Amino acid sequence: MAQITEREGQQIDKTNASSRPPVVFVHGLWLLSSSWDRWTQLFEEAGYTTLTPGWPDDPQTVEAAKANPEVFAGKTVGQVAGHYGDVISKLAKKPAVVGHSLGGLLTQIIAGRGLSAASVAVDPPPFRGVLPLPIATLRSALPVLRNPANRGRAVALSWDQFRYAWANALSEAEGKQLYETFHVPGPGAPIFQSATANLNPWTEAKVDTKNPDRGPLLIISGEEDHTVAPAVAKASFNRQRRNQGVTEFATIPNRGHSLTIDSGWREVAAKALGFVKRFS
Repeated sequence: MAQITEREGQQIDKTNASSRPPVVFVHGLWLLSSSWDRWTQLFEEAGYTTLTPGWPDDPQTVEAAKANPEVFAGKTVGQVAGHYGDVISKLAKKPAVVGHSLGGLLTQIIAGRGLSAASVAVDPPPFRGVLPLPIATLRSALPVLRNPANRGRAVALSWDQFRYAWANALSEAEGKQLYETFHVPGPGAPIFQSATANLNPWTEAKVDTKNPDRGPLLIISGEEDHTVAPAVAKASFNRQRRNQGVTEFATIPNRGHSLTIDSGWREVAAKALGFVKRFS
């Protein structure tokens, strides 16, 4: 079990000392929790208190992550979900949870455990029971999946790989700026876990979609996303809509997988904030 860091402990204490409703942000692969900085400012200005836990052993900065990539190796979906659950268990109030990419899958796992007051999953990869795997999604995952040894390694994307998987809806200049500012190596294991979830009955990439305590859920999909093609996000929604709670789906036109960090981030954040305001 990963230890709660000093920074996370300070955020927990700040949240518990506040009368504001809490929101927990969950980052995905190839990013750090600092990728949420603009979002947290927006949510704080709207009256919330925010927490941005990292994955276990995450470095504090992009520079440190690039200098020490091996710290990411071997992290699994179950380990990361467990760490976020530990953080949430320390909160006096049940939080809303917002996650992007693999963080969107983790958000749904957390919601399925009844830990969130409302949840927003942005471009979430497949979990067990979600069947579509479009060519674009497979191609985006190929830098990891092409070598089985990557399951236990940390893998960084080249600029060309990042451009196809993340920045396909952006200018080259903006894509390169995001690549240099935000991209860090990431563990290969979660990609294998998500891609093979339907082949492994014991997979950690599974979501309890039937739990009546799941709470309201919004799934957001970028129309031009290659990493999590819209068909994948829509299939996740179709599984989740069987829950008795509110389940909604939104498409952001002309946007790729970078939609939470690129110049159009505010449109996505506003949609997420509007949903959280309705239910949290």
